[in-house]
Amino acid sequence: MRILLVEDDQKIASFIIKGLKAGGFAVDHALDGEDGLHLAVTEPYDAAIVDIMLPKLDGLTLIEKMRQEKINTPVIILSAKDTVDDRVKGLQTGGDDYLTKPFAFSELLARIQALIRRSTDQTEPTRLVVGDVSMNLITRQVVRAEKKIDLQPLEFSLLEYLVRNAGRVVSKTMIMEHVWDYHFDPQTNVVESRIYKLREKIDKEFPTKLIHTVRGVGYVLKQAKEETA
Repeated sequence: MRILLVEDDQKIASFIIKGLKAGGFAVDHALDGEDGLHLAVTEPYDAAIVDIMLPKLDGLTLIEKMRQEKINTPVIILSAKDTVDDRVKGLQTGGDDYLTKPFAFSELLARIQALIRRSTDQTEPTRLVVGDVSMNLITRQVVRAEKKIDLQPLEFSLLEYLVRNAGRVVSKTMIMEHVWDYHFDPQTNVVESRIYKLREKIDKEFPTKLIHTVRGVGYVLKQAKEETA
């Protein structure tokens, strides 16, 4: 899952980014409204967190322009203003939720998850299963064929992205943009390196391989055998 954060307070932004990354999200951060708007209209996001008081372009205007551009990314508004009129104005402008500062990160995370569920018209599962692999999204435990597999946070996020897209080929670019918080660099082999390490844990000791390379395209997680490179 990929989140856009538009927040000019570095301390608050660092706090949010750290928490989101620990929760398995990729995060793009903009320090002002103009950069935030540019990212919102040019990149795909599962949700956005937007502060109201921003330099160059305030948060409400940013959201208003997003909606004018038919960008339907769900938005949580952050603000120190907590009156009913302020909340109503934020929601009427196009925000989907409103959270006042200071806030607990656990509440922000719960609201993000709720927004994503509503925007996709799906009930967010607590467990993902493909074949004999099971991922518990709450305890972050991974099991294959009744064997517990210990994954690093980034490995867990990578596997989760592959499992959520099971049967669908995902490119290196797609993986970089949704698992990491930076864009695709054709010179880097970070995806190949992480896929290799994930295979060592998920596939090496099992007769049926799940993670397959599709030549010239990317990767796919499926139980059927796939031509590999």
